[in-house]
Amino acid sequence: MNKSDEIKVLDHGFVKLTDHLGDDERIVQTARISYGKNNEECNHSASLINHLIKNHHTSPLEQVVFTFYIKAPIFVARQWLRHRTSRQNERSSRYSESMPEFYIPKDLEGRVSGVYQEEYDHRDVMGLQNESAYRTYLQLIDEGMSKELARTVLPVSTYTEFYWQMDLNNLFHFLNLRLSSHAQIEIREYASAVYELIKPLVPIACEAFEDHILHSVTISQFELTQLQEVLKGVDLPTQLKHLLPKGGE
Repeated sequence: MNKSDEIKVLDHGFVKLTDHLGDDERIVQTARISYGKNNEECNHSASLINHLIKNHHTSPLEQVVFTFYIKAPIFVARQWLRHRTSRQNERSSRYSESMPEFYIPKDLEGRVSGVYQEEYDHRDVMGLQNESAYRTYLQLIDEGMSKELARTVLPVSTYTEFYWQMDLNNLFHFLNLRLSSHAQIEIREYASAVYELIKPLVPIACEAFEDHILHSVTISQFELTQLQEVLKGVDLPTQLKHLLPKGGE
């Protein structure tokens, strides 16, 4: 691995790909073994991988594994580690002193309402609070308090670091959730970095993921019935207009 396997994220964070096992061909080989095929017979890789992902035959994807080293604010890490199909190990602030690195958003446009309308006011308040918390943290340690107790005064904007390992099938699930426009902006930026790092290693699988999962739409039986009615010339109910292409009626 080299420097190109690390992407800077937010103000002090990064995502680094430290190791990986397998590629598109590993997925194909694993799928073909079901039929007793050997490596020389593994043709039409793109078609097979598309078929696997489209039809949710996911076990071959689990043969591809990635390990990342991540530095992120604690509140991002807590969202991240909700994905329990991963394996991770985090830097312990019980035994090591936390560094004075805190996340402060650069752009607060559209994310602030209330008394303080100026963006710099919010950033200043956040910065001062972080500095005050860290001074208290150091003071408690100097006065003999253990690190594991002193850390309780630190905000969730404090940066933490962890190793994170996940197979490709579950990684696609993570990316589908965390690349969504409904995900918090900060973890979305980390998910984008993760995806940028894996795409050159499994390009066929990533293309199929985008086609069949990331940019696809799932509809209910009721919605399908309504769309069938539209094809017959019946107007689509207002609450289902989102199923039409942009600008479509």
